[in-house]
Amino acid sequence: MSSVTTILSAARARHHPLPYAGAITPEEAHALLTADPRVKLVDVRTSAERDWVGRVVIPEAQHLAVQWTTYPGGALNPDFLPQLAAGAGPDDVLLFLCRSGVRSRHAAKLATEHGYRNCFDILQGFEGDKDDDGHRKNVSGWCQAGLPWLGA
Repeated sequence: MSSVTTILSAARARHHPLPYAGAITPEEAHALLTADPRVKLVDVRTSAERDWVGRVVIPEAQHLAVQWTTYPGGALNPDFLPQLAAGAGPDDVLLFLCRSGVRSRHAAKLATEHGYRNCFDILQGFEGDKDDDGHRKNVSGWCQAGLPWLGA
């Protein structure tokens, strides 16, 4: 079994039943993105979050920036599905990422409901949970795992 197959199998088995294909750790997401250029990261954070907090460092062809909510205001992005469709097909492996793993779950569920068959939520998100002082990036998530990212 290839590492991609092994990781996806583990993600599909994790935390079931889920309304999407599975859940994946930040480290597994990075390994998939590194191993297979067809895997896509769908960053559902707002443009402001990406600009002010930081961005995942992966090849541009693998990165889809599709806001789940809009900034300012936080309204659901009415163009979420058309924007996703502009960069992803129904058979693509899609790894959904947000700040802490909440919006990404909703996005993965909606995409699955609209025919995308391989939607995975990245557990813990980009910044992870808050520490005892209320700060993120110290407890869990992409940044805390030491995976490549650029700060604002």
